[in-house]
Amino acid sequence: MNENKRIAVVGATGTQGGGLVRAILADAEHEYAARALTRNANSANAQALTTAGAEVVEANLDDEVSMRKAFDGAHGAFVVTAYFAVRSPEDESRRTAAEMELEQAEVAARAAKDAGVAHLVWSTLEDTRTRFANPDEVPTLEGRYKVPHFDAKAEADEIFVRYGVPTTFLRTSFFFENLFMFPGFGPVRAPSGELVLALPMADQPVPGIAVDDIGKSALGIFKRGPELIGKTVSIAGDHLTGDGYAAALTEALGEKVSYRPVSWDEFRTLPFPGAVEMGNMFQYFAEDSERYSRDRDLAVVRELNPELQSFRDWLAVHKDQIPRDSSAIPQVTK
Repeated sequence: MNENKRIAVVGATGTQGGGLVRAILADAEHEYAARALTRNANSANAQALTTAGAEVVEANLDDEVSMRKAFDGAHGAFVVTAYFAVRSPEDESRRTAAEMELEQAEVAARAAKDAGVAHLVWSTLEDTRTRFANPDEVPTLEGRYKVPHFDAKAEADEIFVRYGVPTTFLRTSFFFENLFMFPGFGPVRAPSGELVLALPMADQPVPGIAVDDIGKSALGIFKRGPELIGKTVSIAGDHLTGDGYAAALTEALGEKVSYRPVSWDEFRTLPFPGAVEMGNMFQYFAEDSERYSRDRDLAVVRELNPELQSFRDWLAVHKDQIPRDSSAIPQVTK
């Protein structure tokens, strides 16, 4: 382990950050050391990272002093914000989730600049508003966004540029894990007994990725170093249509899964938090599919992460987590 090349990892007990910590610790070259940033160093997840060999430091993006200390002496930093994190009622009354992301990105940028971090990887996404030329085409959320968890991150890109932080902008894609993490995203059982994937993907491919591969790709970016500073790197592990996802699920689950798309408007009316935003997101995926997929060149991603998983690879490990109950999608009636 090279103690002189520490990578400070925000959200180290979460999905993306946790994947990077695991990738650093498993790296056969031992080129980097993992400094895992967490709100609670005494949590079970944090203690497990300590046992695995990471340096665990208490810090959070709402406390700039803690972030400055955590970045001190680090060669690199990985920064991710959690739009969907559970927040206190006081925080929710003070700022929207998008405002939180922008504030936290600025804290990270200032701390990284002051600490002299040589390379920062910022987990970001596209600004969907550039696709929707007609402002009334999809609902506006939080005052000025179409897909806030995309758009706010895209706005924050400029913050790292403004502070002069040497940054690579890592654009992720649809998480395969969403199929069991978000209500209504996985297959549901119709009254007929059939398993149905009822997502508003239209007939276009939606690039997706396993969350562990985000961390592995981020490590590949750090290994490439200066050549990727100032660049945008967009990643995915597979490009599948709804029929393609359904076929892979059929193989993995040993039971027929049919793709039956709902409309974006129908999806926006579903009774779960964030349904409008997710409907907007899927509409963006479909209407900007050619560019969105082209930017996520799997061959290029595999150069950063030779262990990149396809959806079928991921299902081989996670198929038992895919729901097969009758919850969530009222449109499925046949």
